[in-house]
Amino acid sequence: MTFLNNNCSLSPFCSFSSLFLCAGEAKNIPPYPGPNRMRDCYCTVNLDQEEVFRTKIIEKSLCPFYGEDFYCEIPRSFRHLSFYIFDRDVFRRDSSIGKVAVKKEDLQKYHGKDTWFQLQPVSADSEVQGKVHLELRLSEVITDSGVINHKLATRVLECQGLPIVNGQCDPYAAVSLLGPSRSEAKKTKVKRKTNNPQFEEVFYFEVTRPLSYTKRQFDVEEEDVDKLALRVDLWNASNLKFGDEFLGGVRVPLRVLGQAGVHDAWYFLQPRENGGKSVKVEELGSLRLNIVYTEDHVFPSEHYTPLRDLLLHSANVGPVSASTAHILGEVCREKQEAAIPLVRLFLHYGKIVPFISAIAHAEVNRTQDPNTIFRGNSLTSKCIDETMKLAGMHYLQVTLKPIIDEICTEHKPCEIDPVKLKESENLETNRENLRHYVDRIFNVITTSGVRCPTVMCDIFFSLRESAATRFQVDQDVRYTAVSSFIFLRFFAPAILSPNLFHLRPHHPDPATSRTLTLISKTIQTLGSLAKSKSVFQWYFSRPFPLRFMIKRAQGRNRFGMKNFKKRWFRLTNHEFTYHKTKGEGALCSIPIENILAVERLEEESFKMKNMFQVIQPERALYIQANNCVEARDWIDILTKVSQCNRKRLSTYHPSAYLNGHWLCCKLSADTAPGCTPCTGGLPANIQLDVDGDRETERIYSLFSTYMTKLIKMQEACGSKSVYDGPEQEEYSSFVIDDPQETYKTLKLIVSAVQTLEQQHTKYKRDKFKKTKIGSQEHPIGDKSFQCYIRQQSESSTYSI
Repeated sequence: MTFLNNNCSLSPFCSFSSLFLCAGEAKNIPPYPGPNRMRDCYCTVNLDQEEVFRTKIIEKSLCPFYGEDFYCEIPRSFRHLSFYIFDRDVFRRDSSIGKVAVKKEDLQKYHGKDTWFQLQPVSADSEVQGKVHLELRLSEVITDSGVINHKLATRVLECQGLPIVNGQCDPYAAVSLLGPSRSEAKKTKVKRKTNNPQFEEVFYFEVTRPLSYTKRQFDVEEEDVDKLALRVDLWNASNLKFGDEFLGGVRVPLRVLGQAGVHDAWYFLQPRENGGKSVKVEELGSLRLNIVYTEDHVFPSEHYTPLRDLLLHSANVGPVSASTAHILGEVCREKQEAAIPLVRLFLHYGKIVPFISAIAHAEVNRTQDPNTIFRGNSLTSKCIDETMKLAGMHYLQVTLKPIIDEICTEHKPCEIDPVKLKESENLETNRENLRHYVDRIFNVITTSGVRCPTVMCDIFFSLRESAATRFQVDQDVRYTAVSSFIFLRFFAPAILSPNLFHLRPHHPDPATSRTLTLISKTIQTLGSLAKSKSVFQWYFSRPFPLRFMIKRAQGRNRFGMKNFKKRWFRLTNHEFTYHKTKGEGALCSIPIENILAVERLEEESFKMKNMFQVIQPERALYIQANNCVEARDWIDILTKVSQCNRKRLSTYHPSAYLNGHWLCCKLSADTAPGCTPCTGGLPANIQLDVDGDRETERIYSLFSTYMTKLIKMQEACGSKSVYDGPEQEEYSSFVIDDPQETYKTLKLIVSAVQTLEQQHTKYKRDKFKKTKIGSQEHPIGDKSFQCYIRQQSESSTYSI
């Protein structure tokens, strides 16, 4: 895996947002209007109207339980986070039942809380997104008869982010001046095939005065201002007989013109008033959600140095329960909250293995029963889960995707529950289908050790050693400790929900989902069996067998065949070694992290076939395999075990350096950059873009959110230090092995968090001063109109 730094270098501050969601369940869904009455429901998550996630279909239920988690980085601005409940009928058509729409500014009200939301009706008039740019100008005009009139010039400049309706958007704007006794409408031209139309059209409306008006100065009387408003509606021009579709509108009271008589602003489009049908909300049911929405304002890197150093030092703190990272897991409401930024931070800085090894070793030492090892939702298990998701995604793709695709395409019945068996199905045939799939999947898993990412293997090796040391009598615990992750938490969940691991684009249909459920449960059972220990012993120690080959070292005597020696080669997760004879100590050991590339060597270099090169920082090791198949296997395995190395080369020399120059490009410097792109580089889909500063900012936000728990944990340390009696119940939730060391760390955390808090306060204050409501970045919405009026009144006095 490659970990790329994406630190903010163009601006002193960068902003990011992310969403973690638990879609729990729905209840009291209205019954289907037919004899069956039950529904097959699923839920979607939408940014405005763009679907970003879909749950599985729950069949034949009016109270469907989903229980699915969803996490994503939000790549764009949005107004509403929306949730729709859909019903799939017997004709496989989807009809919407109801929705929940939460405005972005309201998300913090529900942060981290299980909340029941009433489903609202879904109608075309309420499905609104986008914004419009308007310019209004009130001017004085003298008519031919000498009468002074006032005209309102309304300029519709452009719209952005309009919804796509039935695969297209052909928008136009309808502009009306509204008053007690008037409603005059005008339209722009239709802009074809765009949801970001540029109109640039101006419309004029006559604004009349009461006859009693006698003032000489230019103004409009108060009662007229209060009664007049401009209405701009966006429509999608449709060729259908049902007419044009409403896209959204905005109502602008003319009092915004103020004394200057000019107004230029962006507006969020709003739903049409009373546009939906009259539906009792309670009749649509409700949806339970737990929403965690986070906005990060990331400062330059130097601001995070104190907190980042505390976090990265966690693996070296004794005991590890007194470390900053472990304390974060103690104070967070859910361990998952802490695990996500911690894993990404430690992966970014190459410290994930020692950190997980430290917290896993501490957890193993606290475990009394070997049968419960790593079975809980501890910080250790959540961190390993997150590491496997990040580091093992490509591994899952190459291991499971081909057979998962086959299962989803073939639709072979595998139901073995006689109660659920269909009349047309045969139990023995189904059992054989299931056995066939399980055998194939179990085989590809147990033979995939060479493809398992090195970082995962290193973690599993550490888990195995900790478990074996702690439970020396139980010989199987070293394998079951690992199987609880690789089978129960990695492969089995990926089989059960392939869409969540990017193995399939969507949830499988209910029949295929049932097949995958049966396979997943069987794989879990097989992975828990003690008799599988021989598989684990090979899989996780993963030595490549001793092989006899011929080697030549770059940088030594370059003349004659005497440079080539017969040697025995051995590969483990940690090093690549060669030996003079089998069983003797290593003549040379190359750490895996020092391998920069592994490539074939052109035959012309030494007039020898089946050669390859292991490129290191100082020199390359040239090796001749016994045959072409063996050469390919060595290149493949060496490339895979070194794929996480941060300094992997992008180019190499396909020929040797002989007689003072490279045979391939003729360059004379032996340190010259390669002339050919490496072929063993990482596939693009397993690169991980990590911003270390952003992850530290997220951790700061968590500490800031749970500051009261930090203070309470400090009190618990003081209590444990001076009181040797039974543990007080209010402090029993914290793991504190060394009160004095933990207290020291807590003090440093609080200090670092408070310093960052001061910087955030100043940033928000400065940002608020620079915020211009009505700009393209901050359009006027239903809640920001009064704030806009206040801003205008502060900058100029409004006179009537």
